[in-house]
Amino acid sequence: MTPLVPESVGLPDRRDAVVVDGTPASREELFGAAAAVAARFDDGESAVAVRATPSLGTVATVLAGLTHGVPVVPVPPDAGPREVDHILGDSGARLLADEEIAAALAAPSGRSAASASAVPAPDSVGLILYTSGTTGPPKGVQLSHAALAADLDALADAWAWTPDDVLVHGLPLFHVHGLVLGVLGALRVGSRVVHTRRPTPEAYAKAGGSMYFGVPTVWSRVTEDAASARALAGARLLVSGSAPLPVPVFERLAGLTGIVPVERYGMTETLITVSARADGDKRAGWVGLPVDGVETRLVGEDGTPAPRDGETVGELQVRGRTLFDGYLNRPDATAESFTADGWFRTGDVAVIGADGRHRIVGRASTDLIKSGGYRVGAGEVEGALLAHPAVREAAVVGVPHDDLGQEIVAFVVADGVTGPELTAFVAESLSVHKRPRRVLLREDLPRNAMGKVQKKQLTES
Repeated sequence: MTPLVPESVGLPDRRDAVVVDGTPASREELFGAAAAVAARFDDGESAVAVRATPSLGTVATVLAGLTHGVPVVPVPPDAGPREVDHILGDSGARLLADEEIAAALAAPSGRSAASASAVPAPDSVGLILYTSGTTGPPKGVQLSHAALAADLDALADAWAWTPDDVLVHGLPLFHVHGLVLGVLGALRVGSRVVHTRRPTPEAYAKAGGSMYFGVPTVWSRVTEDAASARALAGARLLVSGSAPLPVPVFERLAGLTGIVPVERYGMTETLITVSARADGDKRAGWVGLPVDGVETRLVGEDGTPAPRDGETVGELQVRGRTLFDGYLNRPDATAESFTADGWFRTGDVAVIGADGRHRIVGRASTDLIKSGGYRVGAGEVEGALLAHPAVREAAVVGVPHDDLGQEIVAFVVADGVTGPELTAFVAESLSVHKRPRRVLLREDLPRNAMGKVQKKQLTES
């Protein structure tokens, strides 16, 4: 098997193959740095952890583990002591100190990564990524070299990703989006990657990329800076993920750049399973088709297949080559996450059209609202609210109600508009039963590092 990240891609090495926060490195330098870090691994090291800052040191450390058969555990740099203790205790990983990594990079070992060890087995664990832990302590998701390679190859096909591309992003390096897609994907394909440290509109505008990755918050801020948005017109692909891209942002981004954005869907446990194609139809609110090697299905509440009619909501289940190898030390949680016939339960609800395109409604636990006998997707109501020119942000949840079962409540960041006015506005574009019963105005909405609104915090406040 070809290594997940080959030392050479058969092309002349570029001095700036990888650029992080303005600091360039060639592929040879990066692999030399990885070998220097790996030289500091203990004999029989079971796993290593790294505080995943936006730095060449983080990239070199991840590469060191992947090329030497040692699973890597990226740790959020802002993780508190309790979270760090849990991650290290659960994974058994040794946290490499920043000073240790810096010392290795300052005094390279002189040996190459390729000669230091054999190519890791395809089914061996490459990365252990910890989930956000919304229902308990974070769980370690074990991703094999084979799953990572299969997903990156499928995305290279879907996005026509080649060594001629220059990928630009400023996303965290402890998630699938920023690390796996945004760094390992470029290294596997052979394209340049420019990490801007922070995903600001100004940084994106100056980078001169052909591909850009961002989360909805990033793209929303880009569209608020018209000059920076227009500077992206020379790119060929703008990719949005990690949360649904609001339709108004989709439309503004396309209008300002002349590029219709690509949306994709995935999870830590499955990697990226569904995406619009670079050469395909891109529709606001839809995330496209399953990538190569992935199958999907919709299941109704009674366990039977839901129709693919573009309207019926069902639980999205997936299977294929990109799936994880289970939660570390949690066989019970692993078993619960799969059906008896081997499909992974995403916990997300979606609709699939007759043409196979997918629209993600959201999490079953928070985004599927059952009100007055109707099943309402929170995302649809959020999109209707965001269409109002005074609304900047919106999050819709279902709150227990004695009569309706759940009532639709909207948390909105807006200027110069009242809650009743927004309720009436939604009723003009959606069925009356989908209108929010209450609209609560807020100064901001709680979000995580990837820009996802933390709806549990809203309902607990």
